[in-house]
Amino acid sequence: MTFLYNKYILCLFLFWIGQQTIYAQIKGQVINDKKNPIANATVQIEGTQIGTSTDTLGNFEIDINGLKKVTLTVRAVGFQPLKKQILADQFDQFQTLSLHEDNLNLHEVVVSASRYGMERKKAPVIVNVLSPKLFNATQSVAMSETLNYQPGVRVENNCQNCGFSQVRLNGMEGAYSQILINSRSVFSALNSVYGLDQIPTSMIDRIEVVRSGGSALFGANAIAGTINIITKDPVENDWQIKSTNAIIDGKSWDNTIDFNTSYIDNDLRTGATFYGMNRNREAYDANGDGFTEMTKLKNLTFGTKAFFKPTEFNKITLDFSVLNEFRRGGDRLDLAPHFTDVTEQLRTNSLIGGLTYDQYSKDFKHKLSLYASAQKTNRESFYGGLGGGRTAQDSVLASNSYGTTDDFAMVAGAQYTYTFQKDVITAGVEYNANKTEDHIPGYQRLIDQKTQGLGTYFQYEWNILSNLKSLLGARYDYTNVDGKYDLAEFHRSSSENFGTFSPRITLLYDITDYLQFRGGYARGFRAPQAFNEDMHVTSIAGQQVFVLIGENLETEYSNAYTGSLNFTKNFGSVQTSLLLEGFYTDLKNPFTNVMTSNENDLIIEEMRNGSGAKVYGSNIELNVAPSSTFSIQAGGTIQRSTYKDAQLIYEGDTDAQNVESKRFVRTPNMYGYLNTNWKPLAPFSVDLTGVYTGSMIVPHVLADRQFLLKESPQFVELNMRLGYTFNLKKELNLEVFGGVQNIFNAFQKDFDTGALRDSKYIYGPSRPRTISFGIKIGHFH
Repeated sequence: MTFLYNKYILCLFLFWIGQQTIYAQIKGQVINDKKNPIANATVQIEGTQIGTSTDTLGNFEIDINGLKKVTLTVRAVGFQPLKKQILADQFDQFQTLSLHEDNLNLHEVVVSASRYGMERKKAPVIVNVLSPKLFNATQSVAMSETLNYQPGVRVENNCQNCGFSQVRLNGMEGAYSQILINSRSVFSALNSVYGLDQIPTSMIDRIEVVRSGGSALFGANAIAGTINIITKDPVENDWQIKSTNAIIDGKSWDNTIDFNTSYIDNDLRTGATFYGMNRNREAYDANGDGFTEMTKLKNLTFGTKAFFKPTEFNKITLDFSVLNEFRRGGDRLDLAPHFTDVTEQLRTNSLIGGLTYDQYSKDFKHKLSLYASAQKTNRESFYGGLGGGRTAQDSVLASNSYGTTDDFAMVAGAQYTYTFQKDVITAGVEYNANKTEDHIPGYQRLIDQKTQGLGTYFQYEWNILSNLKSLLGARYDYTNVDGKYDLAEFHRSSSENFGTFSPRITLLYDITDYLQFRGGYARGFRAPQAFNEDMHVTSIAGQQVFVLIGENLETEYSNAYTGSLNFTKNFGSVQTSLLLEGFYTDLKNPFTNVMTSNENDLIIEEMRNGSGAKVYGSNIELNVAPSSTFSIQAGGTIQRSTYKDAQLIYEGDTDAQNVESKRFVRTPNMYGYLNTNWKPLAPFSVDLTGVYTGSMIVPHVLADRQFLLKESPQFVELNMRLGYTFNLKKELNLEVFGGVQNIFNAFQKDFDTGALRDSKYIYGPSRPRTISFGIKIGHFH
């Protein structure tokens, strides 16, 4: 009997012990550096699926499920992650976990590296992010005004008459970069001509920039890299209205009103954000010759992005934008275009929209995305004028220089992602199409181009070791180009079907906790077709200049190699990051434009295949943030861009008149940026930013058609912004701000003048000294 009693007691004791093990918990609180609680932080036991979130007071409880020691991983938006090991004898102790702010945004989630969400610091590909904080510091109202503030990125203005701009990655012209909207390639070649000015910063949540080849993920034209515009998501109920006013060189006004507002339901299952911009900029004449250096510009943009979650396992997202723009440059802007010496006038209407359906499995390991996006643009144009003459022939030609453009681009596809315990597999299929018809009857100019592509891609994120990760991927594209290109007596066509295999391999090796090595190879391609600059007609010596596709063009290919060291470490509360990156891109059959003329006095830039080229150099970036009230970012690029052999860029009537260059034109060997943010008081902010542009060779055609290559001077453009925020009541703030852009008026001094000028002879900063001021009101942080 005693034996049975003792056995019973032993069983109860063992059961009690087991219960203590089963129900043992770790309790604690997550706080920030100021000892304030952090709500909605994620607390997870490393190596398991066991986790929880903190409540409004930052408290948490997490089951340990019989483990003898655990490592807690704590994450929260806007903070650096924390790992802490807790032994068994510490389980009953209250854990206080303090997170440091991520003032450099090194741990934010990005999608451009892999087509799915990945922490920026853990991405095997370097992803630079431009955020609203930068838009605010640089006083940018449009996307074109903020892209310069990343290493290896430069925006340039290419025309005095119309303000055609393009963004260069690692020195390669705009057509080498793929511009995406919410990861979809619907920003067509036509949109790229003037579209950088049409996208307001008020609609952008962030811009992700990936340098080097991206064709393995996004298809054609991503040789230099990708620029992914992520529009604002509804995250919380907020709103703001902002008025920005600027006076350019004391002469011309630039007035903008923009807004954005978000609504999200209490159950977090539905939400929408709305944004808009109205901009009116007067034309600016730098040298008093009556011809513009900056165009007259009117923008009206409106858009929305909304989501609906039928359940916690699926989501429907809709985005839609309307972009309307009028721009005009040249002389006598008050007259009809055909009564002037030179006018370039564009009226553009674009509709861009997309629909995405995401489906997750119950364990969130499987994700299927179905998506379709499209863009429709209509453009009315005038490229011409009397060219300084007043003859009957000039008047007839000028009155027939009006043109129309219709452009449609779409992409549709499916993507599947499976997340293992450590690794991730991504696979997808994508169809894209673009139809462009650009017609100017007066010049007998027609671009009628259709492109279609079907691509399949596969990528494996392989976590080889705890400190070694690789992205192995490839894409196969089957592309059809069917183009007709007419100009006066010239008739060209491009009818080609071809398949392209684009592999990519990247590697991330954590040498130490604070030193990372990244290396990679990527292949890219560009099809023989019309690109952005081909949709633009410029003026030289009173004549119009047309880009014409050459005969028997072959597809351009690239092989890109990158390697980098990234040092990120906290010194007390000081967060630092130093990036050293090297890049080398080998171009096969590069497309080059050769300027020439014919017996009908047409000026033509004919697109031809070059003999080969290479682009190589290094990027450096330093970020330091001692606290949330002060940060400094600086970066620069040293590079060389050369052809294998001296490339013919001007073909004269005789060989003696030919001009060749082994260097890429309009590509400086050095350029960089500075961005400093300081809040000496909680409501008061000071931002000092700047851009350095090194010397480069710039083509210059004189009035007598003499072609020269000139070495431009270097420029240092500095800007300052001051802002003060008044807290009117709990959820209503008002900010008053003002500043000076290009403080020292670093601006081109030798613009051509008059009707016979070379309007492409433009370089350096996009605007002279500009004083700005404004007001912002709403519920914002």
